[in-house]
Amino acid sequence: MEASATAAAKHEILSAFEFRHATKVFDSSRKISEDDFQFILETGRLSPSSFGFEPWRFVVVQNPEIREKLRPFAWGAQGQLPTASHFVLILSRQPGDMAAGSDHIRHMMEQVQNLPPEAAEGKQQTYDSFLKVDFGLKDNERAMFEWGARQTYLALGNMMTAAAMIGIDSCPIEGFDKAKLEEVLAAEGIMDPEHFGISCMVAFGYRVNEPRGKTRQTAGQVIQWV
Repeated sequence: MEASATAAAKHEILSAFEFRHATKVFDSSRKISEDDFQFILETGRLSPSSFGFEPWRFVVVQNPEIREKLRPFAWGAQGQLPTASHFVLILSRQPGDMAAGSDHIRHMMEQVQNLPPEAAEGKQQTYDSFLKVDFGLKDNERAMFEWGARQTYLALGNMMTAAAMIGIDSCPIEGFDKAKLEEVLAAEGIMDPEHFGISCMVAFGYRVNEPRGKTRQTAGQVIQWV
């Protein structure tokens, strides 16, 4: 890439980061096109994950009745649930699915990554050691779930950045009662709690009001060179 093209790309990316803000209320009269939203979802799907095991599922909630059922248990989404063009629940795999010998892990290695048997066996052993020794996750179900949930935030960030780059607003949301929301999702047949739990939510659409200026610590306060 030529220097001028590189500089233009850098400017475009930083402009998107300046544009993005946590939008609390969206213009409910404006809808994201199908093509644009498929693009946003694709950046989530293509996001990296540990060992490439993709512990996520993206549930796009467009049904107004379902959104209203979620609202009593999502205090951080009171403005977004009724106004967002698209509202996404990001689910994370439960510990059983992320165990080294699980059906999901075998499916990922054999059917998705297309590893030959000897390579899959070696990767499974390395992964099992990672869970037991390196990160000490094996016997801690909550830590195991949160490790998967942390990976979903890679997809979350990529989707929000991609949206900002094409002029679409977003808001990541953690303000919710996890247990109550999961009860609703299970009762509605949206989520199988044996395999998934909710990690976070994100709303997409178009802003109603312009945000205040972005506030961040300086580079000197958050970056350390050694």
